[in-house]
Amino acid sequence: MKETKRTKALLSEYFIFVIFIALVVVLTCLKPSFIQPGNLVNILKQASINGILAFGMMFVIIAGGFDMSVGSTVAFTGVLAAMLGQGQYPLIVPLAVAMLAGLAVGVVNGVGVAVGDLPPFIMTLGTMTAVRGLALLISNGKPVIGISAAYKAVAASSLFGIPMLAVFLVVIIIICSFVLAKTVYGRRVYACGGNLLAARVSGINTTRIRISTFAIAGLLAGLSGFLMTSRVTIGQPNAAESYEMDAITACVVGGVSMSGGVGKPWGVVVGCLLITVIANGLDIMGVSSHWQKIVKGAIIVLAVLLDIKGKGKKN
Repeated sequence: MKETKRTKALLSEYFIFVIFIALVVVLTCLKPSFIQPGNLVNILKQASINGILAFGMMFVIIAGGFDMSVGSTVAFTGVLAAMLGQGQYPLIVPLAVAMLAGLAVGVVNGVGVAVGDLPPFIMTLGTMTAVRGLALLISNGKPVIGISAAYKAVAASSLFGIPMLAVFLVVIIIICSFVLAKTVYGRRVYACGGNLLAARVSGINTTRIRISTFAIAGLLAGLSGFLMTSRVTIGQPNAAESYEMDAITACVVGGVSMSGGVGKPWGVVVGCLLITVIANGLDIMGVSSHWQKIVKGAIIVLAVLLDIKGKGKKN
């Protein structure tokens, strides 16, 4: 009996990983070109920017929040980085400015939610619109071109055959996993999402924690903006539309509960890879990109439904 329960618990915990492996096998059988090294490298590149965004989103959702503005922040910071990355300054300048600008957007979101007591969806929806407007304003609604060769090389280069974008993602995964699992701050993030009132009564500065999670999401969105501009070699104010949905999908599919307090970094990694593999597989098979949106929407609804049902059984 105990073995059966243990097996069920393991299957429940690693179900998303099993689905991912099964999907890879099916796509490989249907389209052998899927498993070619060139396509796998492309998948890693596609997953990296969304993965970095998803890890920022993970902090916000675990703490009981929600951020709809990260896609606009990617576009805004990408435009800033493109304007400063045309060779007139060292490469660290556009990177630092992009990340600080993202951090500023995150702090505004956090203050609005934690201090102003605005619902996260409303606050970040407003920010999403305003920041997209900023991106259009500073670029005059036109793409920013002419970034330097050194800037382009950031995304184009590789380390021991691994795309540099994936290296950035691995570094972010390691740092975020350590912070959540091994630090007092990480435990407090989980506590805020699990029960905000109980966390406040226990002496945790919940206002500071909640602001910081939005700040982390903004900071990583800024990094994503810098990397995306390097990859596409242009600062596009209309870029990164629906990126926030990809990040949310990766989190939810990876087991991060939308009600807060639950989530593991490895699940977000698998969720991000799963979403990228689905999109890549549909492209290879010649399926319309419109179907990708339908599939992603269905996945979000199904994942949240399973989360609710799972919590209902536990209760």
